[in-house]
Amino acid sequence: MKLFETKKDYKKIFRTILQIIVVLMLLNILLHALFSFKRYQPYGENEVTLGENTGFIAISYLGVDRNGTPSLISEKRLAEELKSLKKNGYVTITQQDILDYYQNGKKLPEKSLYLMFEDGRRDTAIFAQNSLEENNYIGTVLTYAQKLKDDEQKFLTPKDLRSLMEQSFWEMGTNGYRLSYINVYDRYEHFLGQMSSLEYNKIKAYLGRDYNQYLMDFIRDENRIPLESTSEMEKRITYDYDLMEQEYTEGIGELPPVYVLMHANTGRFGNNDKVSAVNGANIMDRFAMNYNREGYSLNTAQSSIYDLTRMQVQPYWYTNHMLMRINADIKKELAFEEGDQSRKQNWETIKGAVEFKEDKIALTSLPKDKGLIQLKDMKLEDGILDTDLTGNKLGIQSVYLRADADRRNAVMVRLDSNVLSLVNIVNGKEEKLGEVDLDDLDEVQYASKEEDQKAALVKEYETEALYADARSNQYETAKKKQEQAEQRITKSVTEGAEAYIPDISISEPGKRHLQIQIQKDKITVLVDGRTAFQQEQITAESGSVFLESAFAGYGYSQRNISDDVYDGVFEKLEITTIPENGKSTVLYSNKLQTGREMLVTVSRIWNQVVNWFIETF
Repeated sequence: MKLFETKKDYKKIFRTILQIIVVLMLLNILLHALFSFKRYQPYGENEVTLGENTGFIAISYLGVDRNGTPSLISEKRLAEELKSLKKNGYVTITQQDILDYYQNGKKLPEKSLYLMFEDGRRDTAIFAQNSLEENNYIGTVLTYAQKLKDDEQKFLTPKDLRSLMEQSFWEMGTNGYRLSYINVYDRYEHFLGQMSSLEYNKIKAYLGRDYNQYLMDFIRDENRIPLESTSEMEKRITYDYDLMEQEYTEGIGELPPVYVLMHANTGRFGNNDKVSAVNGANIMDRFAMNYNREGYSLNTAQSSIYDLTRMQVQPYWYTNHMLMRINADIKKELAFEEGDQSRKQNWETIKGAVEFKEDKIALTSLPKDKGLIQLKDMKLEDGILDTDLTGNKLGIQSVYLRADADRRNAVMVRLDSNVLSLVNIVNGKEEKLGEVDLDDLDEVQYASKEEDQKAALVKEYETEALYADARSNQYETAKKKQEQAEQRITKSVTEGAEAYIPDISISEPGKRHLQIQIQKDKITVLVDGRTAFQQEQITAESGSVFLESAFAGYGYSQRNISDDVYDGVFEKLEITTIPENGKSTVLYSNKLQTGREMLVTVSRIWNQVVNWFIETF
């Protein structure tokens, strides 16, 4: 009798073996996270240089995921960033170190780092653990008290937290009792009132910034008039702190000493003076310190221990982006990551910082400025430059061709926040030969504002019904409103209605394939295989190739993130001669060689397989 009778049998046994391998890998990761055999070793004063009032930097991550998401940093990138901070001489400090610094005048290491992980996710603890151990770093995990008793598997439980504290690489902090919202309006000023984080996530695509978090303001009606008196507001907010203290005391035995008030960058402790006073009194009565601001990493002796600041590192930042931001805050030069030296040696860095990662050239700008590199030892006359531009959509990525040393004479192709420009530069003066909105090139069909507003209402009433008691009047009312919204008659753009054109978000990813052909006095530019500029006349005859990234403005962020550094990313950059008889010669290439490319592809496929098993089982 044959062991395998059919192809189906082979598939089943292969799948079983694969499942066993993946389960063992995941089990190993989980065991490593929950049962660490290493211990955190605090810095010794003889091992570091103590600073003279240099303070400390504080950075935070919203969370860590195996491969990363739009809001969670990947395990790999976290490892790269913490390793780079370690290489720059940073040691982590504890909550007690900070208390001693402010209360007793204790000197801190010259390069002190306070590290935080927000939102209390279980995957954060699992995927950050290895980086903490490798760098001998200690981090504070921040949780929401309400989530401690939730059945959601993605959040840390009191048992998990106690286990983490025993490992020595973690301390506890809190983001508060709940993450919920009040005084919410959609982008069409339709009043939505109060909502939980789950409701918010369902409809956030239709919101702007017109809302508040639960502790930031009076609860108001659709006319923005308070629905509660000052004493009622005081009782509501204080009760939230009481609930938080109760949950931590019952679940863990104590209230964490560190608080991070949500949300950041208000007037003081809220958007209203009376609300701020109530929050301030509760914070100072219950906590040893509070992080109240976001966007600036440095805290000094002049900072208030109840008004500290942190920088939230975003998942899409390259390591040099983080270092550039810290560098600007501390006003001291840090060592940037350069990556593959064999690739970097072909380029001269003129401004900013550049990292060569596999087939990517990640060019980080200076704050509110540019990043600029020049390809060495190559004068280009005729040829084809081919690359993928994968920096975020909001920002400037430029290619200079036939440029002299100071780029006073050149031809430039510039992608600025989804607008492609062709510029002829003569004696320092720019002559724009053409400009193309890439949405027009893509023939994007926009919804009208009427259609978008209808979609917003449908989604809002659908969400209201979803989270209402099915037996209540609220459910029936929401379903009727949803049906009425669905029956609304709207005009499209083709029927003359105004188009709804979304603002470009600061975190919106970009990817464009750019091909530039330059021959004699003519240039042709293709984007994603479509012609943007055809046989335009230029004047520069010969010169160098430069790449440039540049800050293009703060842009839109629903979370009100402010960032003045930009990562331009040039992938698979290759320059070839003009084909003759169907053949061309490669003049320069940053593409991966076949063997390396195959390994990267196999690794990517393997990660996809593992992710599928994680999500499926």
